[in-house]
Amino acid sequence: MPLGTLDRTPPPFFNQGPSALTKLIFFSALALFLMVADARFALMRPLRAGLATALYPVQWAVIEPIRLVLGGSAYFSSQANLQAKADAAQRLLTTQSVRAGLVEQLTLENTRLRQLLELRAHITTPAQSAEVLYDAADPYTHKVVIDKGTTHGVVAGSPVLDGLGVLGQVTRAYPMVSEVTLLIDRDQAIPVLNTRTGARSVAYGDPASYGGQLELRFMAGNSDVQIGDVLTTSGVDGVYPLGLQVAKIAKIERRADSAFARIYCTPVAQVAGPQHVLVLQPVASQIPDMPPAPEVVAPKKGAKK
Repeated sequence: MPLGTLDRTPPPFFNQGPSALTKLIFFSALALFLMVADARFALMRPLRAGLATALYPVQWAVIEPIRLVLGGSAYFSSQANLQAKADAAQRLLTTQSVRAGLVEQLTLENTRLRQLLELRAHITTPAQSAEVLYDAADPYTHKVVIDKGTTHGVVAGSPVLDGLGVLGQVTRAYPMVSEVTLLIDRDQAIPVLNTRTGARSVAYGDPASYGGQLELRFMAGNSDVQIGDVLTTSGVDGVYPLGLQVAKIAKIERRADSAFARIYCTPVAQVAGPQHVLVLQPVASQIPDMPPAPEVVAPKKGAKK
């Protein structure tokens, strides 16, 4: 074969084209040109807008599941936080309500204690304070139990007062507690004095009529009694000291077919829900015993005068 007929071109495997340095310089210059052109003349902005529009569905398909997962976790987390905040607010509201109730209770208790102290300062009869523990279990009576008994010097028949007036009387005394029967009990009666007229009468407990108050019985129909008259203890029974407020006349019924008037009174003391009381010694127990009378010796028969 003649040598002139041989192909002297290199095979494609060895045909590498421009060198790597040449390519680097070319593409670097092209990139620099495009950046300058885009910065100065915004030549690539339409191309970027087109690419962004074409790639938006792909971006949405990739990002939306992640956003849903994050949004769901944030929703449940916010729900849990809101529920926790609501529970904390409810607990705080309950605590504030309890504190407000305690403040009102303490204010009322402080007022009643001050009234007791003021009343005690004007009473010369020996007295001691006591606290009401609970109401008696019998629904047909009006009684309370206090925390003082015979070991504290309380005896049956002792008058019991609150800061406003007479509350009742000790009917049973035990070593540690005592039972107090309130004025409005049907078995209670107290001698009273009308401070306006000076007339004496007896007030009976009358829980069945006029809302469970007191009633002045056996008062003549033409007796001088007016609504608003103040009744105090008369001191003739040997139990209650003189001058303690008992009740105020609230209603008077005069009937032509009856010789007596029906007079209803409202107790001055807080017979509904007393808390702190004063227990006095009965007036009769403060009266000293009379000395024994001297013995008279009869003269003997036949004795010289």
